[in-house]
Amino acid sequence: MPMPTEERVSQLVAGLVERRGFDLEGVEISTTGTHVDAPVRVQVIVDSDAASDLDSIAKLSAELSEVLDDAGDFGETPYLLEVTSPGIDRPLTVDRHWRRAQGRKVRIKLHAGAPSPDPKSSDKFEARVGILTDDTVALVLGGKNKPHRVHVPVADIAEAVVQVEFNPPGARELELAGGVAPGRPRPGQEEAVDLAADGTTDAPTESLDASDAPTEGIVE
Repeated sequence: MPMPTEERVSQLVAGLVERRGFDLEGVEISTTGTHVDAPVRVQVIVDSDAASDLDSIAKLSAELSEVLDDAGDFGETPYLLEVTSPGIDRPLTVDRHWRRAQGRKVRIKLHAGAPSPDPKSSDKFEARVGILTDDTVALVLGGKNKPHRVHVPVADIAEAVVQVEFNPPGARELELAGGVAPGRPRPGQEEAVDLAADGTTDAPTESLDASDAPTEGIVE
């Protein structure tokens, strides 16, 4: 039996994810090994404005298992369901990503021909994300030593990827960014844990209950 596509699984789970107060950030399907009986890995990536606790993720994982089992698209093929938050080094592609990344350091690449916000920088530079207003985002340049705020049209940004930080930003730097988005860890603390919950099923009719689903705490 052919495997359902990522688009099909997205259609199956999107309604439940939204009703539980999350945004569906993506679905990834891959094999977990070369053995003929190796389960398929189904990763459902979710996020929300509020801080997500392990209990809510575990409950969502169990409910999503039921949805996939009832749909029957995997037939008798075993699959491993993993419900997780986006990785730390996430790309920022829509407005909600920018809002949730406030206070975080990002690596930015501008579109060709877009003016650089700083004469000393090229079309690629690092900045700390400030407040998003309409179609413009505030960015803090200069790091801890010479922080200063600029405003860049989001349309000028070709790529923005959140950077892993092991040290906290300077107080003035973070102040110019407007602080950290509510419910998000302070930069430099997120490597401790990442929010994730896995639910595993050996067959479409044998999903784990929320109380049985293993969980791993990972904070962004």
